[in-house]
Amino acid sequence: MFTGTLSLDLLLGDVRSLKQKRSVVRPIVAELQRRYAVAAAEVGHLDLHRRAQVGVAVVAADAGHCGEVLDAVERLVAARPEVELLSTRRRLHTPDD
Repeated sequence: MFTGTLSLDLLLGDVRSLKQKRSVVRPIVAELQRRYAVAAAEVGHLDLHRRAQVGVAVVAADAGHCGEVLDAVERLVAARPEVELLSTRRRLHTPDD
């Protein structure tokens, strides 16, 4: 069993309140969960209006599948016009960890 995690640091577009921020971030998280069957949530920069950190986790039988899913997640978020992907951090957790 392998667990892959991905942390996405996002810069949001024209957002002036936390309510507007949530209206941008929630649909992204919901689409990731629906499309890729991953665990996803807003996990950082909770008090900043124009920044968001989204965490994603996937569990699979092999490391290659974890990588493929996380690659697809990263591409989907990077393609969203309302956010700019600033950085990502990826980790693969093996049974030996």
